[in-house]
Order: sequence, then structure tokens, then C-alpha cells
Amino acid sequence: MDLRYLTDDLAVIGQITSDDIPAIVEEGFKAVVCNRPDSEAGAVSHETVQSAALKAGLEFRYIPVTSGAITGDNVTDMGEALKLLPKPVLAYCRSGARCTNLYALTKQAGY
Repeated sequence: MDLRYLTDDLAVIGQITSDDIPAIVEEGFKAVVCNRPDSEAGAVSHETVQSAALKAGLEFRYIPVTSGAITGDNVTDMGEALKLLPKPVLAYCRSGARCTNLYALTKQAGY
């Protein structure tokens, strides 16, 4: 897995599938956040990943972010999720860039 740690408690990665969940658990993650809309070309349904994550004991949040169009609600939702979810958290989108940008905006917003 091509994990990129932004902090000790948050890493980002490109698209994952339910088959990746055992490795994510093995890495020690406690929660997963999907920032990739299901409607995006090539996206794996968040419900498929969520089901596998929950079965493995991980918490899961779906905070879809349109590429190049992060909203204030996206920032608030992600900031709140990062405050409440058990650590460490793995966030994913198509490449990990959207998650990285969203995290930077949560920090600017004071989360």
C-alpha cells in the first residue's frame, strides 16, 4: 500500500477496495474515511468498502468531495470526523491528493 502519513494519526491513500481492509487493519488503523464520490469514474462503491471495514471492526465515514470543488461543508464534516474517530485514520480518494488538500483546509479552519 502506498500510504502517505500527514500526521502520526492520519494517512492518505488512493482508491482502496474491500480486499485492502485486512492490510489496513494490520497496519493498525482504527477508522477509514472515503473522500471519493461513488459517482466518479473508476470509484469503488463506498458501501462495499464500508461493509468490509465495519466487519473488520473499523469505523467508517463517507465524506464525498468533488475534485477541485471542496466545500465548506466538506471541511466541517472532515474536521468533525477527525476529532471524533479513533486514531489512526486512513482517508482515501482517487490518488490521495484530495484527502491531503481537505486535511490542510481543516487545519486552516482550526480543527
